[in-house]
Amino acid sequence: MPPIPDASSAATILPASTPPAQLRNFCIIAHIDHGKSTLADRMLGITGVVSERDARAQYLDRMDIERERGITIKSQAVRMPWEVDGTAYALNMIDTPGHVDFSYEVNRSLAACEGALLLVDAAQGIEAQTLANLYMALENDLAIIPVLNKIDLPAAQPEKFAEELAGLIGGEPEDCLRVSGKTGEGVTELLDTIVQQVPGPVGEADAPARAMIFDSVYDTYRGVVTYVRVVDGQLDPRERIQMMSTRATHELLEIGVISPEMVPSKGLAVGEVGYLITGVKDVRQSKVGDTVTSAIKGATEELAGYREPKPMVFSGLYPVDGSDYPALREALEKLQLNDAALAYEPETSAALGFGFRCGFLGLLHLEIVRERLEREFDLGLISTAPNVIYQVVLESGEEVEVTNPSEFPSGQKLSEISEPMVRATVLTPSEFVGAVMELCQSKRGDLQGMDYLSEDRVELRYRLPLAEIVFDFFDQLKSRTRGYASLDYDEDGQAPADLVKVDILLNHEPVDAFSAVVHKDKAYGYGVMMASKLKELIPRQQFEVPIQAAVGSRIIARETIRALRKDMLAKCYGGDISRKRKLLEKQKEGKKRMKNIGRVEVPQEAFVAALQTDAPAGKK
Repeated sequence: MPPIPDASSAATILPASTPPAQLRNFCIIAHIDHGKSTLADRMLGITGVVSERDARAQYLDRMDIERERGITIKSQAVRMPWEVDGTAYALNMIDTPGHVDFSYEVNRSLAACEGALLLVDAAQGIEAQTLANLYMALENDLAIIPVLNKIDLPAAQPEKFAEELAGLIGGEPEDCLRVSGKTGEGVTELLDTIVQQVPGPVGEADAPARAMIFDSVYDTYRGVVTYVRVVDGQLDPRERIQMMSTRATHELLEIGVISPEMVPSKGLAVGEVGYLITGVKDVRQSKVGDTVTSAIKGATEELAGYREPKPMVFSGLYPVDGSDYPALREALEKLQLNDAALAYEPETSAALGFGFRCGFLGLLHLEIVRERLEREFDLGLISTAPNVIYQVVLESGEEVEVTNPSEFPSGQKLSEISEPMVRATVLTPSEFVGAVMELCQSKRGDLQGMDYLSEDRVELRYRLPLAEIVFDFFDQLKSRTRGYASLDYDEDGQAPADLVKVDILLNHEPVDAFSAVVHKDKAYGYGVMMASKLKELIPRQQFEVPIQAAVGSRIIARETIRALRKDMLAKCYGGDISRKRKLLEKQKEGKKRMKNIGRVEVPQEAFVAALQTDAPAGKK
């Protein structure tokens, strides 16, 4: 029996610099839970880069959260050797996140490839996020290989979904490959098809070096590890390189390929995918989408498509225990080393104390960051309700950017308020079209188009305010369609809207943590909901506490927490009524005085419960 190659020896099968004709760069486009990681594991096993002894499920997902939730958060790259007709090829697979929050990372990963596997669950069919990533791949002119996975499942309908796929991308249903990542059926044929159908990379070997960064991660011992795809020229160890967006220069301490562990090489040439280590400690200096070139006689023109990741959703993070503020600041600094898209700045709340205003790519990003802070740094956190950026134009012509309801101009005349909009795509079985349209219209959606992908599957396109999506939209979409609908969205500029700020007052004092910017039509609903919620959560005081929701100076909702009363008349068993009245008046005066000087103490548990947003972002 031949010895099983281990991961380190597998990387030495190919020379450090492989001719472009023998390279194949591809990625896998798939929705969450369609078997992308299982198929990747099977490919790693068949090509021999991971031995049976080292193999584990979701091999490329390195984070605990990724493994627990079954989702990919960070892109990964792996080089696999494969032989067809006696010719040795190097297959570079870039594993991409499937979630809408990380679509920019997906876009850059697609730009680093020449081909994409369109992976669809043979029991579920194509989903909205897969469709969005497919359109992105088509825009990048990638060779698309349609693949139906999980054909071993009893509920699989490969014939039905092969026709749906063929209709989408053009072609015949027979062209759709049928595989099972679990059993390994059809995977060998799939690897052969990748070699045959994905073109080799094209670039100028003699031109100045240009490489695109498609991901970067922080290693505790070695600093930032930058994943790149070389487009032109060659990068060699120990040469000085320059990041073209920041103009920062560094020395290349190590360069190599990932197979699937890091293996140093003598350089990377045209079309190759690998890693660079410069000893830099700040991941913000290796931005996704940036171009790497030689510091001496380098390229003058950047690769197209680079843009800064832009936060879409903002939320305040506060430690439950105020003394944990320095620990939270340190934790955010460390987390930002691994996540350049996380933005934060200090802020103070009268109710919650010192904390940070953080910007996220979306709800899943928020959820993952919060979970990592609580788990990896052992912090107890309160997060305020997520909100988006509003552009407010005052009557004087001055423009104000509002990322927090407390920044909303009050007492001034406003000329216009704009809110961010998104283009949303919903895929749903045709029987639920009415329910989905009703939901989107209740969220101020504007129907842009509708297409039948097959007899029983419909694609709906809506323009919606982002603020309506970041709360419970996905929850309601799933419950109205029995879990069958899927959602994808992309930013689509700003639009004027009739928005107001709702303040929540406790004992006539505004509590900034509960304030919100909402549409005028929904202000009353929000006020009633928060007032009734707080009535249940805040303990009774010695005096009566009014909870009010106000828009400007107008009260729109009110609840009252009754005072804790002592029975003053217990000792009055008979006698004149004036004696009883005298005691009650005395108590009334005391309560009034107490109300004037008393402060309502809101327990931390009440803040946590009132600000809880049950956004199931991780399961999109």
